[in-house]
Amino acid sequence: MKPNMANIMKQAQKMQEEMQKTQKNLENITVEATSGGGMVKVEANCNMQILSIKIEPEVFNDNDQEMLEDLVVAAVNQALTNAQQKSNEEMQKITGGMMGGLNLPGGMKFPGM
Repeated sequence: MKPNMANIMKQAQKMQEEMQKTQKNLENITVEATSGGGMVKVEANCNMQILSIKIEPEVFNDNDQEMLEDLVVAAVNQALTNAQQKSNEEMQKITGGMMGGLNLPGGMKFPGM
């Protein structure tokens, strides 16, 4: 039985529309990460944008600039990793895992998608 090319094209177009809608919605999906036992908290959205950084006042009492910088970097990196994972999960809901093995970096799309 030959697949109907028109049906395949309709399905591809529907998937493309769903992917575009999901990509727009990714900015509304947020993730959080912490470092230093919760001393630094970073919130990001799934468009890989940092929304906020909160630092507990006790960190400043140590006057250890290098430690604070390390905590911020660690929390930001974890937040971006969490955002990428959540973004991949949202896209796989649409593709049914068809593109799951490709692991495209955030924002990268196939031409025309």
